Amino acid sequence: MLDGARIAVVVPAYREARLLGRMLPKIPAFVDAVYVVDDASDDGTEAVAERAGERRVRCLVHAENQGVGAAIASGYRAALEDGHDVLAVMAGDDQMHPDDLATLVRAVLAGADYAKGNRFVHPEAWRMPTMRRAAGELFSLFTRLSTGLRISDSQCGYTALAARAAERLPLAELFPRYGYPNDLLGMLAARGFSVVDVPVRPVYADERSGLRPWHAARIPLVIARRGWKERSVERNPA
Repeated sequence: MLDGARIAVVVPAYREARLLGRMLPKIPAFVDAVYVVDDASDDGTEAVAERAGERRVRCLVHAENQGVGAAIASGYRAALEDGHDVLAVMAGDDQMHPDDLATLVRAVLAGADYAKGNRFVHPEAWRMPTMRRAAGELFSLFTRLSTGLRISDSQCGYTALAARAAERLPLAELFPRYGYPNDLLGMLAARGFSVVDVPVRPVYADERSGLRPWHAARIPLVIARRGWKERSVERNPA
């Protein structure tokens, strides 16, 4: 627990057997439960999670690969069912510094509905690869224009979500693959939830990015799709 609240961490994992065993022991002690969502990996990811020796770890397994957004939605639903107050996300590739988790969670405990990491404003932002930073700046601009949110680094997946907000989101609609952060931000904005940026460290070591050019090309379409969908709901309320 942290400041009297029950904290869950969702770890989406696809073919993360090499790095997951290094990442899981680093999750801070104040976290009450860890939901590793193995998205139909074929490299023993589930076995690594089970061998971690962490009583907090629960492994959920998708029978078929559904995508990182779908894995996070599965983790959110499980954490909500178990009664947690704050649902954080840490990737299985060990790219999120555990010392930043408390700051994200406390932003939610202080009243924000959603706290997202912002690597661009951290003193170590220079560590980010130039092209990744440039693409992130562009997608952040598209997301701001579509949602009206005053955010940056829209693609950062290091986040904390209040359970009270998660319970009101149509998680079954969350875009299942790359582009889910923008889709989730669109959902939150359309429902009037508060979103805050929290500086987090950019971490790059020996992990391999799963992001491909076609993923990047898809993101503006995901942003436009969410904007159109939410406007349609406003025009045709149930």
